Amino acid sequence: MNNQQANVIDSSRHRSTSATSEASEAVITNAMTVDVEDYFHVSAFAKVIDPAHWDRYNWRVEDNTRRLLRLLARHDVRATFFVLGWVAQRCPALVREIAGAGHEIACHGLTHRLVYEQTPREFREETQTAKMLLEDIVQVAINGYRAASYSITARSLWAIDILAELGFRYDSSIFPIRHDRYGIPGASRMPYYVQGAHGARLLEFPLSTKDFGPVRLPVAGGGYFRLFPYVVTRTALASINRRERLPFIFYLHPWEVDPGQPRIAASRLSRFRHYTNLAKCEWRLDQLLGEFRFGTVCDSLAGLGLWPAADVRTVSRSA
Repeated sequence: MNNQQANVIDSSRHRSTSATSEASEAVITNAMTVDVEDYFHVSAFAKVIDPAHWDRYNWRVEDNTRRLLRLLARHDVRATFFVLGWVAQRCPALVREIAGAGHEIACHGLTHRLVYEQTPREFREETQTAKMLLEDIVQVAINGYRAASYSITARSLWAIDILAELGFRYDSSIFPIRHDRYGIPGASRMPYYVQGAHGARLLEFPLSTKDFGPVRLPVAGGGYFRLFPYVVTRTALASINRRERLPFIFYLHPWEVDPGQPRIAASRLSRFRHYTNLAKCEWRLDQLLGEFRFGTVCDSLAGLGLWPAADVRTVSRSA
């Protein structure tokens, strides 16, 4: 274990006891999040789709995002939308529509480049551009950040220092699992303050997992939500709420409710991860929204005493 990873683990242990006690007496509000990007942006297709050619593809992100907005409205759920800057540049009206419906706007970077494939300077410039773009569109502070493909790992914790420097107040990029593209396996499973490579601290809401003996199962949504039987996800998330008395964070992409999207000639593994059970995803999400209480990331953090209640109203409603 290197020093950077040890910093994450030590910080997470410090937060665990207080977060658990504060959540135990509260009604648990889980965080519903949407990563607003299109099917051709995903990292799984990065080897076969040149970002310089993205404009040549048939954009489906607007219709699919509105599909999710309608579903959330039926369940009276506010969510946090991590918007890719590339999308915001081309669809500012969509960003305003999301904010106008009472959802929180957060930042998903500018071009969906993996953090650890950028230099610190490149990351700072891209992230600052995306943050300023979103703030200009919705005219409120952008507090939250999520990296492309959860690419803040032990080797890119320097990104935490930059996010704090740019004025972000929380991050949701660390997946406490082992994966071929992302993850910090020893990191906390619950919200905590993560320490950057150069000492900055930032509130972290890690992607949800559930331990079953020695096995740690990722249950935060996305491809895992489509690949696992629905009962597995539901049981694991219910256990986080009922047994651990903690909120979970759930994520989805607009393209995941679009079984009619164009097929990309990628590797067999990439196609399996991307296309499996697309036709079932919206139905499953509808079920999930009916079985758990959801809100924005800030709503969920407020339930843990980690976010001011006044700021929840400001972030979620001001736009």
